[in-house]
Amino acid sequence: MNAVLEAKLKILPRSAGVYFHKSKTGEIIYVGKAAVLKNRVRQYFQSTRDMDIKTRALVEEIEDTDWVETESELDALFLESEMVKRYMPRYNILLRDDKSQTFVRIDMKSPWPTVSFTRNPIDDGADYFGPYYNGFAIKKALRYLRKIFPYYTKAPKPGQRPDLDSHIGLSPRPGVSSDEYKAVLRQLVRYIEGGRKAIIRDIEKQMRLAAKLHDFENAAHFRNQLNDLRALQQKIMFGDREFLDISKDKALGDLVELFGLSKIPARIEGYDISHMSGQNVVASMVVFTNGVSDRANYRKFKTAERNDDYANMHEVLFRRFSEKNIKSWGMPDLLLIDGGKGQLEAAIRALDEREIQVPIISIAKREEEVIVHGTKSHIATDKLQDLMKNQNSDVFVSRSGEFYVVNLHPGQTNASGHSKNLRASTGAGITKYSHVTKLFQRIRDESHRFAVSYHTVLKRNKQTTSVLEDIPGVGPATRRKLIRTFGSVRALKEVPVEKLAEVVGTQKAEQIMGYLQG
Repeated sequence: MNAVLEAKLKILPRSAGVYFHKSKTGEIIYVGKAAVLKNRVRQYFQSTRDMDIKTRALVEEIEDTDWVETESELDALFLESEMVKRYMPRYNILLRDDKSQTFVRIDMKSPWPTVSFTRNPIDDGADYFGPYYNGFAIKKALRYLRKIFPYYTKAPKPGQRPDLDSHIGLSPRPGVSSDEYKAVLRQLVRYIEGGRKAIIRDIEKQMRLAAKLHDFENAAHFRNQLNDLRALQQKIMFGDREFLDISKDKALGDLVELFGLSKIPARIEGYDISHMSGQNVVASMVVFTNGVSDRANYRKFKTAERNDDYANMHEVLFRRFSEKNIKSWGMPDLLLIDGGKGQLEAAIRALDEREIQVPIISIAKREEEVIVHGTKSHIATDKLQDLMKNQNSDVFVSRSGEFYVVNLHPGQTNASGHSKNLRASTGAGITKYSHVTKLFQRIRDESHRFAVSYHTVLKRNKQTTSVLEDIPGVGPATRRKLIRTFGSVRALKEVPVEKLAEVVGTQKAEQIMGYLQG
């Protein structure tokens, strides 16, 4: 242990927080949360006798440690998730207990939204928060929060009597309207995203206003909410916006230096195309705000049915930068295209036709190389030209016609077309721009996942509805009613004709069943 690290261990606070272990190169290799930072971080440097091999390897590589204090362990849980997503530390992947990640799902578009957990987010219109790498901790955190922000885990049925959860305050009180319930859920989302302080201020205002109006019942309700929120600081269990300064983010800072950007790219948009032989062609637009995925701003596109990725990419970017969409969605600070020179050229052509100037680059799948157009990517290439003249072990830049090809990880190879981790094939370690590489990989992988999920939904829907479309006399409204009631064509085939008649009438039920069974 070096002298600097030893001195830091002596001044560790006794509060909750998130800690960052770093290697000699300054790379963040592990992010963790703690109820008491002083106790948890110092444990790494005590006896290694009871540690497994992976943890010993981590400890041997730790050269420095930093931390961020939080007001409660619950805050630390949410902050840890955001930091793991941002930095993708190597040892978090090696050491995490869960085999896959856990997301919190809230279907805000439903009349009575429910809160649930899933490991596989799909494109179903619901909002997903995460991923969280400790499923047990996030479920425990939501149980505590449910006492403050009551929510349903199963949608209530019309006319249903209040259940036990409603009586003990875990579900909305009887008589609460859908709009009032959604307002409570929006507060829950604000807490998850790091807005605890703002929520406390809002509740205090509501409590004072209710007391002023002599509405003492609601004033007492708000008082209890405040007490429960403050009590969370005592719970053993971590957003981002209350604790971190974006200008200190390593990846975003290196992006400015490498590509000569005029400002830190607070909003980065990633695009990908997904289809199968030109069928069900879709595109994704994912948004990363301050280096972290911002799912609320994701968008998806359905394009023309053609097996032409270049034309599809051109169409998507042309539609994205329409006057209407610019007004609704705002402007990005950087565009990242999933693909090579062809996809990048098509995207640039769309920007030129819209007379839009936004920094734009692409990332090729095979070797994870960044492609930059020499004049039309709207970035300063001075740094790239210097790197091309003075090649070093941290980055390799070459010129191919009008394009710069930038390899930010010399000596490392990609495991597959959409791998989340590079593999060191020649003993190569961490390079100067490893943080940028990981950020690009996160954006590229997320745009690919979002596009594929939408394509899969369309393909499944087409397979499901195609049989019903062939039945004479069954129109769109009847098809929707059948799928909504019975779920699938397979389930429909097994339904007694009497039950089907209750939905569409006897004559049409016999017609549908005869067609399906014939």
